[in-house]
Amino acid sequence: LGITALVCLSVTVFSFQSKIDVTSCQGVLFSLCMAMLLCAITISIVVPFGYVPWLHAIYAVIGAILFTLFLAFDTQLLLGNKRYAISPEEYVFATLSLYLDIIYLFSFLLQLSGSGRD
Repeated sequence: LGITALVCLSVTVFSFQSKIDVTSCQGVLFSLCMAMLLCAITISIVVPFGYVPWLHAIYAVIGAILFTLFLAFDTQLLLGNKRYAISPEEYVFATLSLYLDIIYLFSFLLQLSGSGRD
């Protein structure tokens, strides 16, 4: 929980202070989503024959990186002043999007911290 809070705080500070426009990096996010999908399909095929811990760790690392980037993306969308922005009328969508990013980030960080106990 502490690692997730630290990552969220760091990403929020980055989004406020950075001149880097993460909202224009949608292709990178899509590529990471496809890599994660490929890894998930591979895991679902391999797991019935035996658990592979390093494959699950790769999946968790890709997921943690992906949702950290999604958190930065959604935070910059919420702040505006970048290439893309969320209008103030869509505050429910923005809140739900940030909430899901944090929950998924926590889930993948939990998988990473628990993978050493197998």
